[in-house]
Amino acid sequence: MNVSIYRGTVVYAAEKERLAAFSGANIVVEDGFVKNVLKQVPEEYAGLTVKDFGDALIIPAFSDLHIHASQYAQRGVGMDKLLFEWLRDYTFPQEAKFADCRYAEKVYDALVKDLIRHGTFHASIFTTIHTEASDILFRKLAERGLYAYTGKVNMDCNAPDYLCEKTAESLRDTERFLLEHQGYATVKPILTPRFAPTCSEKLIKGLGKLAKKYACGVQTHLVESIAEAAWTKELFPDYSCETAIYEQAGLLDYGPSVFAHVIFPAREDITILRKSRSVSVHCPDATANITAGIMPAAALLKAELPVAVGTDIGAGPNPAVYRQIARAVQLSKLKAFFEPEGNEPISFAEAFYMATKAGGSIFDRVGSLEPGYRFNALVLDGLADDFSEMTPEEQLERFCYAGDDRNIIARYLDGREISP
Repeated sequence: MNVSIYRGTVVYAAEKERLAAFSGANIVVEDGFVKNVLKQVPEEYAGLTVKDFGDALIIPAFSDLHIHASQYAQRGVGMDKLLFEWLRDYTFPQEAKFADCRYAEKVYDALVKDLIRHGTFHASIFTTIHTEASDILFRKLAERGLYAYTGKVNMDCNAPDYLCEKTAESLRDTERFLLEHQGYATVKPILTPRFAPTCSEKLIKGLGKLAKKYACGVQTHLVESIAEAAWTKELFPDYSCETAIYEQAGLLDYGPSVFAHVIFPAREDITILRKSRSVSVHCPDATANITAGIMPAAALLKAELPVAVGTDIGAGPNPAVYRQIARAVQLSKLKAFFEPEGNEPISFAEAFYMATKAGGSIFDRVGSLEPGYRFNALVLDGLADDFSEMTPEEQLERFCYAGDDRNIIARYLDGREISP
């Protein structure tokens, strides 16, 4: 048995309403899992060296449940555009470049390093329609031991000719990707229809058959903007709501279902999301940048839906999930101010829970520092002032609003210290 002990101020969100904070605590890690958080080191471990971080914070690593890996190269660019203009002028031309695997190597290598630098060890990630380039990202994530779901994108209609697949070819290449990426310890394939308007009903039903055959989940966008929601209703008139398109294809039955944005859900959407325990992903920066709207996060939480956080690179310009924790609180206050009916601000504790334990729920025991969870953790320092006292919770909040990766002085993945 491999045992390590770390001393510091341990902070995590076991439940969405509050943070748990333990100053001067010893966190005992056995074979990469948290054994306990204790004030004193037990006698049985008396001979072990304790890694003492003093007053530094020890927190769970972050989970980012919506990333467009190919858009890393365009982060922070074209932010004066609306959604469909931005896709046309920037995103689709950028994604076409991933037919070149040498280009994909460079972009995906930079992305993975940046995720680790900012403390994101668990992620759900889109690639492009290109199977070989998608394989490159999968391997890079697996080589670093990150926890991830990733899949090649499917698009067979309403897309530029240079990115529009034939339905049969899209399904064939997707099955090949699923077959070639079975059995990895921390990275798993996931079905990735881009969003309903770029997928024919035949394609979506075909993906549903693959979900059953390979017991895999799905990630896509859902009711992201008023225009997108109206377009989807026009294209799929026989369905009661957008989520029903995926439900009736059987895409919500065999693995995690991860829906980005969920800004304008109908009552029927919420019913299906709750029944399937699908995760709704709040991407504050991205939806503000492309003026899609603001997720009704408090209302979804109140409806007992799992809600996580995503950076949505590249509409989101920064890979730091902790920034999105702060933005989620900010935007919930704005939504409550301008649309008071049914909306209220979320707390910092709720936003932190969304970015750690809620997002980590689609993986294997990650997102918290409770006993039994993997020791996937960050150590934060340099957040307190020497002229006034701050609680651990206040220091963590300051990190999310005003800190950056320079405050992360150590990173642990499955109990191993790692670096970008």
